[in-house]
Amino acid sequence: MTAVPSTSSRSARLGLRATPEQEAVLRRAADVARKSLTDFILDSACQAAEETLLDQRLFMASGSQYQALLDMLERPEQANERLRDLFARKAPWET
Repeated sequence: MTAVPSTSSRSARLGLRATPEQEAVLRRAADVARKSLTDFILDSACQAAEETLLDQRLFMASGSQYQALLDMLERPEQANERLRDLFARKAPWET
């Protein structure tokens, strides 16, 4: 997760509106996490944003990037002893 920068390096201002109930929940959670309300909201929002971005199934690429990917996929496989050893092991939940 991306760390929230210190207060001194923050320059962008974000504004939001919340219901009193939402504010109360956020404040309680920030207290439990021993963070300021701002740090708690920024940490939580950044984590949610990163998860959303990492969950994308559509990837945009230029024509040259796409061709490079196709070229890489067309190359013959190379022996990888460490990978072969990994797949030969039983999964931890199967032991």
